[in-house]
Amino acid sequence: MPKVALYNVSGSQVGEVELADSVFGIQPNAHVLHSAVLLQQAAERRGTHKTKGRSEVRGGGRKPWKQKGTGRARQGSIRAPQWVGGGTVFGPTPRSYSFKLPRKVRRLAIKSALSSKVIGNEIVVLDQLSLATPKTKEFAAILNNLKVARKALVVTANYEDNVALSGRNIPGVKIVAAEGINVLDVLQYDQLIITKEAVEKVQEVLA
Repeated sequence: MPKVALYNVSGSQVGEVELADSVFGIQPNAHVLHSAVLLQQAAERRGTHKTKGRSEVRGGGRKPWKQKGTGRARQGSIRAPQWVGGGTVFGPTPRSYSFKLPRKVRRLAIKSALSSKVIGNEIVVLDQLSLATPKTKEFAAILNNLKVARKALVVTANYEDNVALSGRNIPGVKIVAAEGINVLDVLQYDQLIITKEAVEKVQEVLA
């Protein structure tokens, strides 16, 4: 089982935490990670793009000139695709970009993402994280104590109002509950800061 240091909000090491091999100790699967990221990004696309085809543009009801005898190329309508103002050939139409992945593949993807953080030494486990009142200054001080200087994903066991309100104005920081952890967030942020209780909750679901 991989072991990582356990810190408090002051940045002091207070022990070690053993992480489950089946969740934090697997060999990351790059192909599955790529598929999971595509899944999330595709689901976020609105798909409302639209161009007008030949049958939808205005005008062009009659033949612009007779078929023969003019010396010009034959034309059937001034709204054919080759004309300025004509319809678009095979243009985009509204559609959904979402697709599905098997449940086992999705679980493997989040395990691969979490394991990659352990391998890259980019995970910080906190004994607890709670604030009495929403204070951005206090939350920023906690991050400073933990030497977090880059983009960080903070994961708590449950949604904490005071923690969420304290961290939402800090650039490069995102706070989610354990049930909301996802592959795209884990990979996008440079560091993963997770409470010990959240680790247990994630392992309980994924192990």
